Amino acid sequence: MAKSGPKDRKMVNSSQDWEISHVATKMGVSSQAVAGAKRATKSNDRATIESYLKDKSKKK
Repeated sequence: MAKSGPKDRKMVNSSQDWEISHVATKMGVSSQAVAGAKRATKSNDRATIESYLKDKSKKK
């Protein structure tokens, strides 16, 4: 059974397509951009990934 709870909700699990899709839709980016943000930040923390994507979109 998968772990769930407050701590788990703050993470983005790459093996769950729906989690990647949810963040991508919320941020208005592709799933590849979310995966790239995870690699670039070396984090699976949702806030860190969203912050990285937001900063990156401002630079364009």
